[in-house]
Amino acid sequence: MSVALKLDMPEGAFSALRKDPTEFTKELRLAAAVKWYELGMVSQEKAAEIAGLNRTDFIFSLARFNVSPFQYTVEDIEKELSNAD
Repeated sequence: MSVALKLDMPEGAFSALRKDPTEFTKELRLAAAVKWYELGMVSQEKAAEIAGLNRTDFIFSLARFNVSPFQYTVEDIEKELSNAD
């Protein structure tokens, strides 16, 4: 199920990014998904869904935003390694 949202944007926003409204919408969804993923608010799978991409394409899109697909801290890795014994 999807929900349609209406967002009022100044016309200058489209020209600033050199996008038509459809392309702008796709880019906005991707940017939001990437940021929410980066902040740990959503999983990779959910972020891909928000962006309207499959997970593989979302992972490749992260590079455009300089966001690592690996969202682990040193502490997370150490904990995983200690549980592997």
